[in-house]
Amino acid sequence: MLRIAIVEDDPEDQNRLQQMLQQFADTCQEKCAVTVFGGGAEFLGNYRPEYDLVLMDVEMPGMNGLDTARELRTLDASVILIFITNMAQYAIRGYEVDALDYVLKPVNYYSFELKMKKVRRVLNEREGSSLVLFVKGEMRRIPVKSILYVEIRDHNLCYHTDDGDFSLTGSMKKLEEQLAPHSFARCNNCYLVNLMHVRTVTPEQVFVENTPLKISRPRRKAFMEALSAYYGGGGR
Repeated sequence: MLRIAIVEDDPEDQNRLQQMLQQFADTCQEKCAVTVFGGGAEFLGNYRPEYDLVLMDVEMPGMNGLDTARELRTLDASVILIFITNMAQYAIRGYEVDALDYVLKPVNYYSFELKMKKVRRVLNEREGSSLVLFVKGEMRRIPVKSILYVEIRDHNLCYHTDDGDFSLTGSMKKLEEQLAPHSFARCNNCYLVNLMHVRTVTPEQVFVENTPLKISRPRRKAFMEALSAYYGGGGR
């Protein structure tokens, strides 16, 4: 299911976008859950990173689409953003906030469907490249590449990331299985390491960026084999 936010101040354009999303859902057999916001401030208030796609009008009273998008990127770096606008020159500026594309008004369904198929391709390629976690009652989308390592501590999983540390309950075994396709390996029973962040390995320690973690004797062989396989595959 695609979770979509429409940020548009014009009721007619809101309805038109909803109709085209329904047509896309019917034509392309894709379920869509759509939420409509009448402006940027309303959209950003209590924002939670639960959307796959934001369809954003550029020219809105108060907080315009570009300003809204800049604030959005401080809250959610990975949600797909498409601008809806009357003027192409404004939409092109959307690339400053990592917009995927733009659609010109009046919106033509054929063009809209092509954009939506592009969104679906991007999401299919991205699938599994982020974790959606509930931290202190709030949903957070964490890019896998931003995770340095995960530590089991007092029955909690402590995620050490580029953006700081946070803890929540969970199973290290289940997490290890979930992250296996993304080149994570255990250096001991307490640490699950993102191999892309390994900088140095000594006989007893692995340095994840600047943090030394102990390599246990039972885990050393498997960890080094995983690390060799990772670099042998081009570090992907």
